Formats: sequence, C-alpha cells, structure tokens
Amino acid sequence: MRAIAYAKSLPAEDPEAFIEITCDRPEPDPRDLIVKIEAVSVNPVDCKVRKGGDPVGGPRLLGFDASGTVVATGSEARLFKPGDTVFYAGSIMRPGSNAEFHAVDERIVGRKPESLDFASAAALPLTAVTAWELLFDRIGVVPGTTTDTRSLLIVSGAGGVGSIAIQLARQLTGLTVIATASRPESVEWARGLGAHHVIDHSKPLAPQLVALGHPAVDIVLLFGGTRQHAAAAAELVAPEGHVGVIEGADGFGPTEFGTLFQKSVGLHLELMFTRSRFATRDIERQHAILDAVADLVDEGKIRTTLTRTLSPINAATLRQAHALVEGGRMIGKVVVAGW
Repeated sequence: MRAIAYAKSLPAEDPEAFIEITCDRPEPDPRDLIVKIEAVSVNPVDCKVRKGGDPVGGPRLLGFDASGTVVATGSEARLFKPGDTVFYAGSIMRPGSNAEFHAVDERIVGRKPESLDFASAAALPLTAVTAWELLFDRIGVVPGTTTDTRSLLIVSGAGGVGSIAIQLARQLTGLTVIATASRPESVEWARGLGAHHVIDHSKPLAPQLVALGHPAVDIVLLFGGTRQHAAAAAELVAPEGHVGVIEGADGFGPTEFGTLFQKSVGLHLELMFTRSRFATRDIERQHAILDAVADLVDEGKIRTTLTRTLSPINAATLRQAHALVEGGRMIGKVVVAGW
C-alpha cells in the first residue's frame, strides 16, 4: 500500500520532510479495524512529533485524525463491520493514518456523521475528544444541562480545540462562553461558533473581562499560549474554580501554583491519547464521545471546523499542511483528502 512517512526531522518546507513509501497492508489485532483512509487532518501534535527528532528504527507514519471505510475487522471486534464509515483520532503508540489502509482499535472509533463528507469529518475527532474529555470528564461539567450558569474562558477560541469547545459549551451547557481571538477574521469565527463574548488575547485579559462584568471566571481552558497566559489564568480564575490545559503545565511555576493553591483551584491536564496509550478500563469512552459528536453534527447542533482542504494525500500536500499548522495563523482545521 502507499504511505507517507518521515525519515528525518526536517522543516516542513524541506522537500525531504516527507517521503512516499510502499509498505504492507496492516493486519488487525483482535479489537482492531482496518480502515481504507479517505481523509486525514494535521494537528499540532503531528508537527511536534516530526520536529522532535529523527524516528527510531526507520521511517515513521504520522497522522492521527482520519476518516474512511472499514474493510476488515479483528476476531473480537463487535462495534463495526466492513462497509461502515468511521472517524477517529488514532493512537500515538501505533503507526499513523497517513496511508491507504490503517489499523485502529475500534474502541476509540466513532461512526462518521452521515451529514458530512470524509474531509469534513476528518477535521473533528482529535479536537472533539480533547475538548469533551477536558470539559466534561476532567473538570466535571455536566453535559445536557442549562442550569450551570458559571463563566467559561476559552483561550485560543479560533483554533481547532477551541472551535469545538465553544460549540459543545453552547449546545450542551448553560455556561457563559468567553473566547479569545486576536484578528478580525478569528473574532468573527469565534462569534459564529456561538461565543457570547470575544476578547483579544494579544492584550491584557483582566481589563477586558472587567469590562464584560466578569472580573473572575469559573473555568479557564488554555488551548494555546499556555506559557504566555498561565500567570493570567491563575489570577483570573475564581476561587474553587478550574483551569484546564492541553500543552502541559509549562508556565505554571511556584508563584502560579501558589495562587491556585490559595484559591483551591483544580488544575486539569488533558491528553486525549492517554486512554489509548495505557488501554485504560474506560478506553471505550472515546467511542461513545465520537458517536455523541456525530449525533450532534447530524442534528445540526455543531458543525465541522474544516476551513482548508488540500488534495491529494501525498508528500507535497502533507508538507503544505504542516507548514500551515506551524504558521500559527490557522483558523479551524486543515484536511488532506483523497488519493
């Protein structure tokens, strides 16, 4: 089968950053699906892995977000059958989805929304699982209720995860959603997704929040610029509030931790690869999350965050997609579709 790999850690613009190879089609483990890949999305984690050093043991396949059609199942698979269309975010511990066929544990796979094409669906899984797990599983906001009237600050609201978090919070909770964005087009995007208010993260946040009548916020989600905004998050979060991060705790030094401790604030770390990496007892929770997201999409309550599609899936388009993500000006998600 055809696949796109990286053999050396090189800048995205380098012609050798990705290479096209031929390899054997994977065989399924007992709970695996073999998926014919139709579209993949590039996330910051793809770029982080590629820039982190040369792969050990030969070329490595990247790619986590994917959508496609099931063509085979493992001996113990029970959630899907050949012919089903699916979407998922894969596992960081296994070969990636930048290939014609991909093996993935069915317990982290969801049904593709019927109302979306493959490219639009591929934009959603990693960011949707991340936002859902952090807001509902880690912090404990109860979805499906409108009586929770706390305030929610989403830093980097126009990015991939922020774009989904805004929609989930508006559609499934009564939280007042305040997003941050710094350009006219990203402000418009965040408002269009449902944010009640949008403030500029390139300027001090505190005065802008005071002007909105929210000198303190109950929940802060840092989806970008964690080092830059950690101190502000510690100061702005309300006593007994919550701070969620997806880039690690860099930026939270002794001063910030001291402030959070004085307020009894919960600091929540979210990595959507945890369940697949450690085969946790609740690994199938990601299947349930993605099916719930598919339902919300098909009901017209949330929409894809796809803003750019490149084609076909090859080394050149993946280099271009990585460069776009690394440029730091992406709104929503970029997808590479079709062979």
